[in-house]
Amino acid sequence: MIRSSEGIEIPANLAEWCDPRRMALVVYDMQVGICRQIAGAAEIVERTGAALEAARSAGMRVAFTRHLSLPRKWMGTTQLRTSMAWQRRDSPDTVEPWFLRDADATRIIAELEPRPDEAVFDKLTMSAFDATALGFALHDCGVRAVALAGVAMEIGIEPTVRQATDNGFVAVVIEDACGFGNHEARDRSMATLRFLGEVVVTDVAGFCGALAGSDRIVRP
Repeated sequence: MIRSSEGIEIPANLAEWCDPRRMALVVYDMQVGICRQIAGAAEIVERTGAALEAARSAGMRVAFTRHLSLPRKWMGTTQLRTSMAWQRRDSPDTVEPWFLRDADATRIIAELEPRPDEAVFDKLTMSAFDATALGFALHDCGVRAVALAGVAMEIGIEPTVRQATDNGFVAVVIEDACGFGNHEARDRSMATLRFLGEVVVTDVAGFCGALAGSDRIVRP
């Protein structure tokens, strides 16, 4: 642990960041209807599951995000325009709300079913911090860092990571547990995050090893 002259503590390595008292795992948008669209989804499910099990075993707080669509009556300019792009529609009148609150497509996949003591945050935006209670809940619990896994890197994980910094959190990207829809776009996202230097990048083995090697692990 590095300490400033003012007594500010800065974790110096991954194991220190992965202290379950200061970190939460955020499983991003691992929903039935989204995983169906991602190439290699089975591998991402498996790797995210491994990270999730390690976090649970360490007593780390876990949060899931779900992307929602509003009913058509509540779809305004931004939502319609985005849906037209995603669904390749020329008219807003032909857009379908894919992720209604109770739709099967909106559910977290069964392999990663949230437990009763794990939080689920619904959102309309790409960043998990924008217009959700995630930031409040993390700060309220004294959490200073978030580890991220899920889909998709170039759509929602990158903006979540960048907004995490703006909200006073350090983001740890579990790179091989973050799926993508477009490989080139994913590579650009990771290049940007590495260039900025704010994110900690690891893989599933590194994340699990950091938890297993920490002497501050809190067992449930």
